[in-house]
Amino acid sequence: MIRLATVSPCYNEEDVLRHSVEQLTALFERMIAEGLVSKDSMMVFVNDGSRDRTWEIIRELHLENKFVRGINMSRNVGHQNAIMAGMMTAREWADAVITLDADLQDDIECIPQMVRDFEAGNDIVYGVKVSRKADSFMKRMTAQGFYKFQSSMGVESVYNHADFRLMSRRALDMLSTYKEHNLYLRGLIPLIGLRHTTVDDRIGERFAGKSKYTFSKMMHLAMNGITAFSVRPLFAIYNIGMLFLIIGFLIGIYVIWSLIVGHVVQGWASLMLSVWIVGGFILISLGIVGTYIAQIYTEVKRRPLYHIQEILS
Repeated sequence: MIRLATVSPCYNEEDVLRHSVEQLTALFERMIAEGLVSKDSMMVFVNDGSRDRTWEIIRELHLENKFVRGINMSRNVGHQNAIMAGMMTAREWADAVITLDADLQDDIECIPQMVRDFEAGNDIVYGVKVSRKADSFMKRMTAQGFYKFQSSMGVESVYNHADFRLMSRRALDMLSTYKEHNLYLRGLIPLIGLRHTTVDDRIGERFAGKSKYTFSKMMHLAMNGITAFSVRPLFAIYNIGMLFLIIGFLIGIYVIWSLIVGHVVQGWASLMLSVWIVGGFILISLGIVGTYIAQIYTEVKRRPLYHIQEILS
């Protein structure tokens, strides 16, 4: 039997914590009875600088429930860094670690199969979303569009996989050697290259409240996912620049033709159009280059990803 740890980042999750612990406790007890995991398995909740009673509730649950452990970050460090902190701490306690969000929208009934796949020799087991009916139409469309766009940019990732996954201690040890500050775990973990497989994940309704993962946070994560693993946007600027050079050449031919036939006034529209198009392209290009420079600026400072204030073990 393996010693299993689940790791859940929490930011203002007081409305779902007790329900999540009840669901996971029932699952743990069932897996222990089936001989899948050991009695000293655990669920680890990482408090990522919550402003509500999340940490107080984790403390109470730690005293009430033998499975519950807690990690309190010194401040809010973000979803990906909180997951990293939880995994790096839990790898000292367990043989395998499963990361999942505290709202349990991921299908926890996949966990027993993840454990079986781990025992079959897989170091990483990805939860892949096969049903997203609980997500809004806009979220489904933007998420699937992003996965496709990310693939076209050359980023290696698992399609329709978020952060619901199992990793062995060996895989976590390898992950710890990656020192990126701008973390994008969905792109980083496939680089490890160990044996892996997938399980089907069906997203369910959130028990209470609403997701704290805002649209701006998702956009920031998406930008990290592309700029941290692909330089194709920089080459795209060059290609688009060549396209505008061709367009400029054609406009030049049109201007010469207008001068010959005497339709000089009509060139005003094409002039204005070309100015706005080229100006917009220049601004977008500067934005893309600036994003890469910002990533370099952040990485070279080599600041710690996080600081842990307290651990309940």
